[in-house]
Amino acid sequence: MPNRAVFLDHASLDLGDLDLTPLRAAFDELVVHDASLPAQVAERLRGAQVAISNKAPLDAATFAACPELKLVLLSATGTNNVDLAAARAHGVTVCNCQGYGTPSVAQHTLMLLLALATRLPDYHDAVRDGRWQQANQFCLLDFPIVELEGKTLGLLGHGELGGAVARLAEAFGMRVLLGQLPGRPPRADRLALNELLPQVDALTLHCPLNEQTRNLIGARELELMKPGAFLINTARGGLVDEQALADTLRRGHLGGAAFDVLSVEPPRDGNPLLAGDIPRLIVTPHNAWGSREARQRIVGQLSENAQAFFAGAAIRTVG
Repeated sequence: MPNRAVFLDHASLDLGDLDLTPLRAAFDELVVHDASLPAQVAERLRGAQVAISNKAPLDAATFAACPELKLVLLSATGTNNVDLAAARAHGVTVCNCQGYGTPSVAQHTLMLLLALATRLPDYHDAVRDGRWQQANQFCLLDFPIVELEGKTLGLLGHGELGGAVARLAEAFGMRVLLGQLPGRPPRADRLALNELLPQVDALTLHCPLNEQTRNLIGARELELMKPGAFLINTARGGLVDEQALADTLRRGHLGGAAFDVLSVEPPRDGNPLLAGDIPRLIVTPHNAWGSREARQRIVGQLSENAQAFFAGAAIRTVG
């Protein structure tokens, strides 16, 4: 039987700068849609053996309506848009992509930390607003600058990505401490949050979002952090109580926070961290992963996953 694949939300991956040749070569036919509304998914998948999706939802009704579907390829790591139990019940294999964005996200994490430590947004605004041009001396030093060398970075999540961030931090002369995640077996090299948070000058999150980690950093944990410490989140927005963070930043307890993720994306109905009166906060639009190199790696992994499945030895399976 010919292998027909449908990419439901291609525009979430490709900005017109990727080579899709490896992916097209994996199928007899590849149909590409820029985006698919939930109501369009089942109809577009009829007669297809393979669904490719980043965030387009694949629920139980979709699997029931598409009996020829055998494989779901996720152009991301997260699986929350797929009903994995329904996929299993219908004999559908689900494969994701892994580790593709490590260099991109790691450098973005350090960029955010450096921007907070050097007060980059404040100095940029000062020049744009003409304050340097009006200064009485050659330089403008209105905002205190923090050196990272000799400071302590706390990591929650020390997989491939957390390890990459740790190595970059150590290159700046930082000491790295690892935190114990809830629901994980205790380890001698992991500190409980109560012990970790008061020690760190910066905390960065690289752990998955699940019922154990939702709101892992709330009002209590923020209060445990050092006055002037930085909080970086390039993982998942739900890891942090956003209202509690907004209140903490307004009080001036932290030195700043920088987030690439929010609890709901895109934040069409607002978000506590998008209020205009929050000081020392940087928010980027979930773009840490999106270098061209990282997105091209996804194309390669999608092709690898498809070829392995058709060869009878599926890889990167989930669920």
